[in-house]
Amino acid sequence: MPMPSCETLVIGGGTNGMACAARLAQAGHRVTLLEAEASLGGGARGWDFAPGYRAPGLAHVLHLLDPRVSAGMDLPRHGLQLTAALPSVALGADGRHLTLRGACAESIEGDLPDADRRAWADLRARLLRFAAVLAPMKAMTPPRLAKGAGNDLVALAKLGLKARLLGTGEFRELLRMFLINVWDVLEDELSDPRLKGAMAFDATLGAWMGPRSPNSLLGLLNRLAGEAGGQAAALSLPGGGMEAVAKAMAAACTAAGVVLRNGSPVAALIVEEDRVVGARLASGEELRADHVVSALSPKTTLLQLLGTRHLDAGMATRMAQQKSRGGAARLHLALRGLPDFRGADLRARLLIAPSADAVETAFNPVKYGEVPDQPVMEIVIPSLFTPGLAPEGHHVLSAILQFAPYDPKAGLEAARAQLLENALAVLETHAPGLRALVIHAELLMPQDIATRFGMVGGNWHHGELSVEQMLFLRPLPFLAQYRGPLPGLWLASGGSHPGGGISGAAGWNAAAEILKGGRA
Repeated sequence: MPMPSCETLVIGGGTNGMACAARLAQAGHRVTLLEAEASLGGGARGWDFAPGYRAPGLAHVLHLLDPRVSAGMDLPRHGLQLTAALPSVALGADGRHLTLRGACAESIEGDLPDADRRAWADLRARLLRFAAVLAPMKAMTPPRLAKGAGNDLVALAKLGLKARLLGTGEFRELLRMFLINVWDVLEDELSDPRLKGAMAFDATLGAWMGPRSPNSLLGLLNRLAGEAGGQAAALSLPGGGMEAVAKAMAAACTAAGVVLRNGSPVAALIVEEDRVVGARLASGEELRADHVVSALSPKTTLLQLLGTRHLDAGMATRMAQQKSRGGAARLHLALRGLPDFRGADLRARLLIAPSADAVETAFNPVKYGEVPDQPVMEIVIPSLFTPGLAPEGHHVLSAILQFAPYDPKAGLEAARAQLLENALAVLETHAPGLRALVIHAELLMPQDIATRFGMVGGNWHHGELSVEQMLFLRPLPFLAQYRGPLPGLWLASGGSHPGGGISGAAGWNAAAEILKGGRA
């Protein structure tokens, strides 16, 4: 048998791939990382969308970079500088805005009724208590539901104790809220539509669900889990933009001794005697390794690179049926000047989500392959923070539009044109005169996101973060501990626990499992 080209081969140079590669290299593994694109970073990778104008990345705000990854890779030493926590502004079309500051809107500026302030303080405290129960789960390998599975019983006992220490009443409420929808909670507790709209938007951001969908509150709790866990600058824009995250992680990988090979797409995994022993590149070159780690979507890894002939029929069917629907589109506008959102602070994250009902109404058409008349959206103007994204005096507006169909009934281009028109109309309502500033517009539909970033279905997490696809069920019950279906293969993308985003958590966790000396 040919000797391995390296000890560990990592496929995919997004944040999870780089986090996994760096941790293994620091532990003494000889690691080679393969990235199909010309540059590393995945969703943190920027691009020119018009001459002189640069998009900040698929992710335009840094939310909850895993502190273990930041410290373990020493990212500040490699140039990553985070801003203070970025405020969120819930925009009112009449200029009556709410500014939400601190972790989970610790303080709110604006004409919010006193009753809502008191109600929000109580609800926020309760949500953070429940999110704190979830927080430690992000850093652990999900348990296996089998006798003698070798689970970390101490860690599981600590989690159980933390939940029980809430008290009987709070513990019951925790279980109830895990299964409830966010719309009901907001409707029961609050009256201000702007605040309810902001929370409903955050609960469904990047998800295939509306506020009334079952378990949608779990999306908000999952988002808050990192903040409850104590991450600094939970919502921030790095100095140098989102690409600074990718550059710092790449520098950390190089410092750890990882061999980085950009422009090296993998065509197939090499299997010998029912073991994954390497990868074959699109160029025909073969690389061998003791461990092959895929930081690509589980569907791509198993159904394409590995191939169904190496899977039993049940696993192949369940993997094909795993839900990976993306419902968000990305909009980039090249502007000849700075828009005015009726006096709102532009050095913030701007939310157009007038109410929880508005978020639900935007989701409804997408279920039938149509685009919403009034999409809700998250907006940043990254050129205010990062020089060089636009010519002097000009700006880039970056927005996440909720929601967009992956396979629109009217056809991709017709749906793209209609969603762009609808989005510009909404923006014009909140920032009069904005249309006249637009030089060029780029709108990435979920199909485009899937093609450009390898995210099946256009889903940011490489598989929906729904209650039936979380923890020990992610990506499938028998693949939940980062081990692939064949020895030698490991899974380290956001399709594994705890999900995607610019976090690195899944890759860091996968590296920990490899270093434990488990089945390779």
